Amino acid sequence: MLFSVLMLYTIKQYFSFRTDVGFLRFKQEVIGNQYWLCFFYIHIFSIIVCLLAGLTQFSNQLLKEQRNIHKIAGKIYVYNILLINVPACFVLAIFSNGGLIGISGFIVQDLLWAYVTVVAIMAIRKKNIIRHRNYMVLSYAITTTALTFRIIKHLFYEEHLFSYSLFYGLNVWVSLLINLGIAILIIKKRGDLSLKGDIIDQNKEGNSEQ
Repeated sequence: MLFSVLMLYTIKQYFSFRTDVGFLRFKQEVIGNQYWLCFFYIHIFSIIVCLLAGLTQFSNQLLKEQRNIHKIAGKIYVYNILLINVPACFVLAIFSNGGLIGISGFIVQDLLWAYVTVVAIMAIRKKNIIRHRNYMVLSYAITTTALTFRIIKHLFYEEHLFSYSLFYGLNVWVSLLINLGIAILIIKKRGDLSLKGDIIDQNKEGNSEQ
């Protein structure tokens, strides 16, 4: 939750639509490309909905007491990712900083984001609750990778010590690996060691949690 709140805080600077703030300061060479800028704002503003909808998926109380809200928010989350953010982020990845390392990192992240989200959808349709939960954790971990990226950059980047392009490219991969590592630790801590999971009837699980 803390990661999500911090991400929302960093996004607010873009509501001014100025092109000399935050991340845009480092993208002046493509600011004139209206297609790129359009996809950037689509991603930035739609990710807010994605973050908020995704947060609801980890509330046990909401799952037990307001299951319909959980389902609606879940659909908003996955449609947001698959129909809006994955396509937008793919375009942004092509123009990424960090050279080939950064571009390849963002493309892998984007494809992995789509994959784990689709697996989560397929799992819940088959009533495989454990698998669904695990892959939703992985999906949300990728959703919040941008914040990990910014934290690492803020803590470790020194202009006189590192090439910005190399640091940026490596940071893309490191941030992704950190978030996926945390997600796997969360899954293991809950005792869901396998990403395959067992098929559990949704009604039975709901009763066992009450």
